[in-house]
Amino acid sequence: MLKRLFSHTAIYGLAPQIVKAVQIFILPFTTPFLTPLDYGVAGIISAVVGAISVFQGLGLNIVLSNSYYKSPFQYKWLWRQIYGFMAIWNFFYAFVMGFIIWFFVPKEVVENRVWIILLNVLPLVFFGASTSLGTLYYQLKQQPIQIVFRTVIIGLISIFLNLYFIAFLKMGYMGWFMSAAIGSFLLQISYFYPLNFRLGMSPIFNFKRKTIIKQLKISLPIVPHYYSGYFLRSFDKIIMKSLGINIDQIGRYNAAQTPGNLASMGVMAANQAVGPMLYQSYKNNDRKTEKKLNFTIIILVLLGTSIFSIFSKEWIPFLIRSKGLENIYSFAIIILMAYNYRPMYVAANQRLFFVEKTKALLKVSTTAAIISVILNLIFIYYFGMIGAVIAMFISLMYMGYSGFYIKEFKESEGTNHYPLFWLLLTIFLTIFSYFIVEIEIIWKILFSLFMILIAGVALFFLHIEKK
Repeated sequence: MLKRLFSHTAIYGLAPQIVKAVQIFILPFTTPFLTPLDYGVAGIISAVVGAISVFQGLGLNIVLSNSYYKSPFQYKWLWRQIYGFMAIWNFFYAFVMGFIIWFFVPKEVVENRVWIILLNVLPLVFFGASTSLGTLYYQLKQQPIQIVFRTVIIGLISIFLNLYFIAFLKMGYMGWFMSAAIGSFLLQISYFYPLNFRLGMSPIFNFKRKTIIKQLKISLPIVPHYYSGYFLRSFDKIIMKSLGINIDQIGRYNAAQTPGNLASMGVMAANQAVGPMLYQSYKNNDRKTEKKLNFTIIILVLLGTSIFSIFSKEWIPFLIRSKGLENIYSFAIIILMAYNYRPMYVAANQRLFFVEKTKALLKVSTTAAIISVILNLIFIYYFGMIGAVIAMFISLMYMGYSGFYIKEFKESEGTNHYPLFWLLLTIFLTIFSYFIVEIEIIWKILFSLFMILIAGVALFFLHIEKK
């Protein structure tokens, strides 16, 4: 079990790591041609797109996953109907997205408004929901190579397009939008062919309305839950714009999120690998395996984010060389450590997904979103950028750990993961990293080696217990 977890995590993680390695390598070549304005425009548009993107899938992935495990010989019939429904839905969704983006394009770049809209909307219209269905299919089949191959090839293409558009054509923020649109097109095509011509999962457009309505009754309560993720990670930029914060300051904040965004790819890779194994442990009621999987992930994520935070003063200025973006590492540390919420979030909520108690998740997500909005309105007004960073950390910690304490989790006889211990450890390591970042590098190395030793011992005893 642990061998398979590490191998699949390594495979899922390998693709992002290869892409990230190249992405990190080209940062010193692209950031000199980017300004706080570029980061600000990209941050605002991505925040707006994030606000709408939660409605693209309508939460139907959980229905697809459950049908795969609960109806292993009939799931394709349901998948094809949902595929057809999603292909039609995407046209309406793309229109709404374009309409909303129109009003949020900053006045400084209004001359490119139409191009910004088209580059964000057109990839959604073509090929239906091929990417989401294809990725989910290979994930559930535990065939990570299929996902990794596409991620690496198309990811590298997008990165080199970034380099070309930004460093050579001097397109600034438009370079990001152009490369993202082309990459999205290529990814959709790469999944469209196998789904429709090899796996026999071509969309059924004449789907049964009763079937779709039944599935939507299960999936739609998840949409507000996913929407809360937007409030926790992106809505702060909209609040900044509404409060009249200078777009260059928004750009600084968006740039400070770059290390966290890179780290989140590794966290998501681990969660992607562990997902099917957790479902299997739920199905077999194997609580020991469930706990070992989740503890392994949280130990590795805490270790990785802590070490990257400790050395952030050294590596962030090397990678992000744009003028006006100096000394953002102190903000980046808190953002980076905030992503430690994710493993415990999965540990608490994946079980509720499995038993289809999706409405219960609203207690967690809605409260977390409300906390995020209130804290951002107060903290940004009084403290500016650091206020947004602290608000994000508090809100994500609530999102990650509150699921263990709701009634539905206890009624589902959820496994005890000692959430208070992991929460306190995360807070301690965040404070520790924030202050230790300023000391001499030799001491940072010694502290990092000590943390690696502690994590190694913990993983050893976690693994040896199985024998």
